[in-house]
Amino acid sequence: MISIGEFSKICGVSTKTLRYYDEIGLIHPEEINPDSGYRYYSISQLKKMIFINRLKSYHFSLEEIKTILESEEKLWSALNRKRKEIQERLNAFEYTLKQMSNDISNLEKGISVMASLDNIEVQLVETEPVNILYTRQMLKSDDYAAGYEKYFSKLFKKIASEKLTLLGMPMTIYHSAEYNPAGNDTEFAIPVEEIVKGTRDLSGGLCAKSVLKGPYSELTSVYAKLMEWIEKEGYELVKSPYEVYVTDPNQAAVPEDIVTEVYFPVKKK
Repeated sequence: MISIGEFSKICGVSTKTLRYYDEIGLIHPEEINPDSGYRYYSISQLKKMIFINRLKSYHFSLEEIKTILESEEKLWSALNRKRKEIQERLNAFEYTLKQMSNDISNLEKGISVMASLDNIEVQLVETEPVNILYTRQMLKSDDYAAGYEKYFSKLFKKIASEKLTLLGMPMTIYHSAEYNPAGNDTEFAIPVEEIVKGTRDLSGGLCAKSVLKGPYSELTSVYAKLMEWIEKEGYELVKSPYEVYVTDPNQAAVPEDIVTEVYFPVKKK
């Protein structure tokens, strides 16, 4: 047995943190002296503490670590999921660095950082009505990434189980009148041929359309350009804007390969 101080020193974890880990059930002292209250750990617990530290270095939350410790059968899938999350962050950072380098280069040439907005093309199109399988949720902005995967996955499972016929790519329709950090009215949809429970008609009509080739973080620029174009050309937004995901982000080698169509239903003022 070793004291909490010795255990702390070997593992590189403060005694305060070790007491907190005990409180939340992550790792308990092997023994607590009933008279002095001194905490003692066994040599065998060093391995467990080092394992916890490793999982922390992989950016698992304490709650996730606790779940893994309770059932190490989940470790493989948890590591694969976390690796995917970290890779996505790395891709995002790489794109950000590339974008920053491009901005620096443009500034050196006397070109505005926001000059790229002028290169976003907008066209007026007439869309056809389509039957969509949908689910509608209130989502916070932090939940979008997980939400896309979760809700589109459910829709695709329903399509497979009911043998429905796909008619188009997945889309997201944004119904909230304004951005709300507490939650936004978001509809996930996939066009299908069959009219079944959970489907509805998405009406067609006149739309201002733009296509983004790049990461989803650039969509705000596309939205800004569309609103600018609508105002300049004398149109107004009449229904909720929506995005169509032409490219599966999981199949894109780099963020620049992701293709997203953005539609703003409009009419002349």
